[in-house]
Amino acid sequence: MTIKAPVTLPPKTADTISVFLAGSIEMGSAIHWQQEIEQVFDGRTQVHLYNPRRDDWDSSWKQEITHPAFNEQVNWELDAMEAADLIIMYFAPGTYSPVTLLELGLHARSGKLVVCCPEGFWRKGNVDIVCEKFGVKQVPNITALIDTIHSYSLNRTIV
Repeated sequence: MTIKAPVTLPPKTADTISVFLAGSIEMGSAIHWQQEIEQVFDGRTQVHLYNPRRDDWDSSWKQEITHPAFNEQVNWELDAMEAADLIIMYFAPGTYSPVTLLELGLHARSGKLVVCCPEGFWRKGNVDIVCEKFGVKQVPNITALIDTIHSYSLNRTIV
């Protein structure tokens, strides 16, 4: 099941896991990598995917705390990452993804982060060093992120 911003997050239950899909969006110009993951888990009600890629996003919104829709979006993302059992993070080559870099810093010590940062991401070295320093698991591609979600849904641990 996919829950997109700004929909209220469902209550946690013992038989579900929640996964936040953090990563490159670039105001809609990055590849829609989240869709690939959504398709794999479509119909699996025990996996809740929290997708920040908002269907009604409006790039004219002022990115200021006083703009209600923007404020709602950022708070939804922060709340969803805190609530998630697992945060997967994808840094798309050819993007800058400053918000994702911020999220990496916020959650590097959480123990629930898995990162995919392929060659071609402009700050791959920084991402690699942060992941190494804080013991964040890295995987080589989106398929490996999907495998991580499958494994986590079975074992409830990052392997």
